[in-house]
Amino acid sequence: MIETPYLLFLGDAADPLAAKVAQGIKDWRPELCVGQLRLDGCQADMGLDDLTIEEAVAKGAKTMVIGVANRGGYISDIWKKALKKALEGGLDLASGLHNLLNDEQDLVDLASAKGRALHDVRIPSVEYPIATGVRRKGKRCLAVGTDCSVGKMYTALCMEKTMRARGMKATFRATGQTGILVTGDGVPLDAVIADFMAGAVEYLTPDNDDDHWDLIEGQGSLYHASYSGVTMALVHGGQPDALILSHEPTRAHMRGLPDYQQPSLEELRDTALILARVVNPDVKVVGIAINTQHLSDAEATALCKETEERMGLPTVDPYRHGADRLVDALETI
Repeated sequence: MIETPYLLFLGDAADPLAAKVAQGIKDWRPELCVGQLRLDGCQADMGLDDLTIEEAVAKGAKTMVIGVANRGGYISDIWKKALKKALEGGLDLASGLHNLLNDEQDLVDLASAKGRALHDVRIPSVEYPIATGVRRKGKRCLAVGTDCSVGKMYTALCMEKTMRARGMKATFRATGQTGILVTGDGVPLDAVIADFMAGAVEYLTPDNDDDHWDLIEGQGSLYHASYSGVTMALVHGGQPDALILSHEPTRAHMRGLPDYQQPSLEELRDTALILARVVNPDVKVVGIAINTQHLSDAEATALCKETEERMGLPTVDPYRHGADRLVDALETI
């Protein structure tokens, strides 16, 4: 078990989106966050107190969480100094990076000497089966995006919160490092061997009551040259009954790929339906979630209205406006 509360390590994040792990924890588990630690040049800010290791420990912090998701998921030499200081100061470390804490021998040795723990949440803890494609009881909803990091996890968490408030049976199913750190459980899907990825999603979303909804955390994008594979595993392993289209409208290009443009929502709808119907012929696109964090209230309202009229689907920013209309759409299935 990862001990709480957390000190969120933002490192030298190049922009706010690079610290999406910290942002997700702060937004969904604020009670677990005592503050943040930023290095020189950090361009992210969670709005928490900037603390030293000593100040964080004095405020009760037990674990420093690496809240940065850099491209390639590696631990830089600059970060290493701060991580060692945290261990020396009495904090455990938790990370969802591909570069595992437990593969860094100097950190392993220091943690052992200081009696501290290293938690790598991106290590699969189960021997997952190969997917069978056999239909399962219960219902499943998956958000698919025009790009990476557009709000798919937030959409699922917002919907779960709304459904539980209504007394509906709903479970958020985490498939990435942030979701696992928020909920304490899930499958680190992009660390699963490719042949077993879809099977891992089947394992994560087993048979359930007929009126129970699994809200599966989306990953990557079918149109992203780097990360489309993980999305395909979610589509085929999840066998979604409902798809939500997720979009961030202010991007100049695909995240990390300046030579690639995002698809239109119409293109995403048509492609996602073709692929999802392979495992569930009855799947439907039921709504659109737009990440409007960089828009004013008036701009956000106008864009959602225009998109809804164009696409004929309920369109909201579920974090800004609430997820009620997306949940209403589920109830028609």
